Amino acid sequence: MLQKVVRSTVIDAPIERVWAVLRDFNSHDQWHDVVAHSRIEGGERSDQVGCVRSFSLKDGHRIREQLLTLDDRLYKSTYCIVEATVPLLRYVATVTLKPVTDGNRTFWHWESSFATPPGRERELREMVAQGVYEAGFANLRRHLQRGADLRAPGQAPMPVATALPTRRVVLQGYGGTEQLRVEDAQAPPPAPGEVRIRQRAVGLNYIDVYLRRGQLPGMLAPGGTPGMEAAGSVLDCGAGVHGFLPDERVAYLGPQPGAYAGIRSVPAAWLVRLPPAVNDEVAAALLLKGLTADALLHDVAPVKPGARWLVHAAAGALGQMLCQWASRLGAQVIGTVSSEAKARTARAHGCAEVIVTPDYRFADAVQALGGADVIVDGLGRQAQAENLAALAPCGHWISLGQASGPVAPPDPDALLAKSATFSRPLVFAYVAQPQALARRASRLWAALADGSIAPPAIERFTLESAAQAHTRLESRERSGALVLIP
Repeated sequence: MLQKVVRSTVIDAPIERVWAVLRDFNSHDQWHDVVAHSRIEGGERSDQVGCVRSFSLKDGHRIREQLLTLDDRLYKSTYCIVEATVPLLRYVATVTLKPVTDGNRTFWHWESSFATPPGRERELREMVAQGVYEAGFANLRRHLQRGADLRAPGQAPMPVATALPTRRVVLQGYGGTEQLRVEDAQAPPPAPGEVRIRQRAVGLNYIDVYLRRGQLPGMLAPGGTPGMEAAGSVLDCGAGVHGFLPDERVAYLGPQPGAYAGIRSVPAAWLVRLPPAVNDEVAAALLLKGLTADALLHDVAPVKPGARWLVHAAAGALGQMLCQWASRLGAQVIGTVSSEAKARTARAHGCAEVIVTPDYRFADAVQALGGADVIVDGLGRQAQAENLAALAPCGHWISLGQASGPVAPPDPDALLAKSATFSRPLVFAYVAQPQALARRASRLWAALADGSIAPPAIERFTLESAAQAHTRLESRERSGALVLIP
């Protein structure tokens, strides 16, 4: 007869941090007191499904276990005993984690089934329940606390380092790419409420160009540093910040520029934790654009099946993502691009129809398809009249950018003639609350995992090449995303 042991607990740490430990099939000798030594056989990775760990217990028993499944999306793994000196027969165990929204904690469920020799049922059941599972819960808590900022409110903050040397890009004055210069700098310790990050990838967005040109002077003055998003790892935390661990992988986007640097402190409320399957460069390339797409598709103009979406610059990084995701949600996507080569890219990323137009002429072609229910416009001034003409009755024109110049306020009577609406959303307003940011980021990572969006092609530049990166960003020849590598 099979025995079954089930135990659950709540760990005062974010799910990504707990999973980072538990998904490593060879980590238990670092945190579980009953394990003396462990190794993965055959030199395989410790997160490779099918790998076997061979370990000894401090009481002298030896066990070989095999990893059967590992799911980074569901935070779940299963494993079995292959061979053991302790008589747990046909032993199969499952570990499952779930986020606890109250306090950003983690619910950990651990269960197993196994057979035992007659007469030893109770002994071995209690050994697994108490000596393995309950002791493991306590051991992991101690392991996380040893190197973590998991203090209760009111406790003294963990010590932070002094200022650290770094490099950053400085805007010398408004104008061309020559205004971007790199200089040595000091990254001060994080202020209260902040987290200091060693940045490994910095995302580039067209808003960086507007800042450099002086089109948004209230956001960035000469002498400041551009950049709205980056990914890297936690160095240390300021007072009042709880739950972030040294070396934990994070990414951020924020309404205040300053990301073109090797080290930066940002408010903890800007941060999202990165799943193991999302590397730093992909996170930096996707986060701002991906959360913009999420806000458009789910809030600004929720996708209705069969709705015609007109997406300009459909082969760009945001365009590709938006076209794929909108198409997966049921929209009929029409893309505009400037060349046949980009048209092939747009078709491969969800566009049902593609209009090649190097001179901002597209309205007649869109109306021939029935008109656009939703327009996502980053082109700006030179496309303004065509956008209005391309709208279907009751259509919604979303202005996201001004690559060809600022958009003039639309004529209300012209909108009234089509019962159309016009909006200029800014993603930062849609992620202003940590709960909203976490929810949107989770939806983005899930869309990446299930294939709704594909990782973008990424072009890499050093901080010293920021000017060249801006030249490439403004070029109509590129497709995909650009990142700076500090």
